[in-house]
Amino acid sequence: MKNIENHHAALCSMLLSLFLLICLPGCGARMKRLTITDLPGTFKAGEIISAKTGETLSFEELMSDLNRVRIIYIGERHNDPVHHTVQLKLIKALYKKHHNIAVGMEAFDRSYRKILDQWTAGGMDEQSFIEKTHWYANWRFDFKLYSGILQFLKEKHIKLVGINIPFHIPPKIAVGGIENLSDFEKKYLPKKIDTSNTAHREYVKKIFSHHHIKGIENFENFYAAQCVWEDAMAETVAGSLEDDIMVVIVGNGHIKEKFGVPNRAFERTRLKHIQAPFRTIFLAPAGSKVKLTFADYIWVTGKKK
Repeated sequence: MKNIENHHAALCSMLLSLFLLICLPGCGARMKRLTITDLPGTFKAGEIISAKTGETLSFEELMSDLNRVRIIYIGERHNDPVHHTVQLKLIKALYKKHHNIAVGMEAFDRSYRKILDQWTAGGMDEQSFIEKTHWYANWRFDFKLYSGILQFLKEKHIKLVGINIPFHIPPKIAVGGIENLSDFEKKYLPKKIDTSNTAHREYVKKIFSHHHIKGIENFENFYAAQCVWEDAMAETVAGSLEDDIMVVIVGNGHIKEKFGVPNRAFERTRLKHIQAPFRTIFLAPAGSKVKLTFADYIWVTGKKK
């Protein structure tokens, strides 16, 4: 009888160990789901949710819609490797359908146009590219995060557009206002700077209220810097759109609610009488909370395997 009890105890112990080893990690992973405050339930990594319907859709269904528009904005958390994997997947899928695509990146400013052209023409190695674009002086995030995308653009000779304003200009505006820029710096300013969007202003004000940086105490200067940043990128996107499809890779904050770059770029294309419908894709890590209104599509991301 005692042997039976010992055997039973050992069996229970083994089963418990297997449960802890196999089931609990899975349970923990299932707990990390995205909450969309506008919708009931939660969503797991890999799911794509349409803001139009509030329902999930397949990658193929997403691509069917994206292939009908001119500009596709794909957001990111800059230091999230999974986000760049998703971006590359989308670029590759779009390239299969449209060989005449261009990719605009926040990581580069407009002054590096010749260097970017040399890269996609295949005339430069990676280390030279890092040095000539002053990657770690400007963007500073690990180059490896973006290397897959950049290598694909080089391999397929896809047009690469630096959409940013020179990186030292927005901080100077935040500290001293537009009027105190040098004449040379003012040459990089967008022709139109829109500070009238109430929703955008409130969004930026919330960011401002949570960051106390010495020298940046004037909200109007801070907001002007943000709008210059958004409008400069929007101007470059609209001005670079030719007879092609453009993929724009920027931080999630620049496409959120579309009041950053997307709507500003669309207004510029509209004034130029260019038909340029667009879509926005917000990449949201499982475990976070978002609103359905953030973008046309919410793509739930997990951890790198």
